Amino acid sequence: MITIIGRGHSGTRAISHTLYASGVYMGEMLNPSGDLIPPQDMYEACRVFGRYVKWNGGLSWDFSQVMDMPIPDEFTELLTSFLKSVIEHRGTLKGWKIPETTLVYPWIVRLFPEMHYVFWIRNPRDCILGRHITDDMRDFGIERPEAENERHLRAISWKYQYDLVKATPKPEKWMEVRFEDFIFKQEETLQQLEDFLDIPLARIIVRPETVDRWKKDDGINYYDFFEPAMREYNYEIPEDT
Repeated sequence: MITIIGRGHSGTRAISHTLYASGVYMGEMLNPSGDLIPPQDMYEACRVFGRYVKWNGGLSWDFSQVMDMPIPDEFTELLTSFLKSVIEHRGTLKGWKIPETTLVYPWIVRLFPEMHYVFWIRNPRDCILGRHITDDMRDFGIERPEAENERHLRAISWKYQYDLVKATPKPEKWMEVRFEDFIFKQEETLQQLEDFLDIPLARIIVRPETVDRWKKDDGINYYDFFEPAMREYNYEIPEDT
């Protein structure tokens, strides 16, 4: 089993399309982004998870309860319903991708400890350019600070999801991939993924213009709270912040 962790607009469709083209069963129905659909049961599962996350104020959340508590049956039933086609598939190569998996990642790891996890990373300045259903964490039961505008709202969502992933103990089978490396170093990155997944992977067409779109953007696309993550993943920090 394989799943992709990464916020919406992280470029996760690239790895989903790659896996699909490589013979990995990604579910009965997919949308153009390579997401498993219909998503409603996953959305509801995210709301169940959200009940147990405590907002400390500002840009701080307490994830301690979701790390240790018994996973509610309601959550498991919703997730099983969402993943029905994947779970029932008899093939050995299967998985799924939908960005909302990131919102319940700690419980996914506990339910699927043997699964291969690929954490898909993209410069947050590009991630927040487009609208995504996870932009407002309150839609999934997560409290947050008031946002100054839509971009700030998306940035808060990005920070929350990054913090949640970092707070979760890494599963045994874990790999981090930068979207930018997949675009500009596709062969090298795919070889690393092949070693990790132990399967041959197809080569899909990639578009270099999908990288650094923020450079052509005339709105706010950088926030100071991006800096630690951007330094960790070697993204350029603005000189004047």
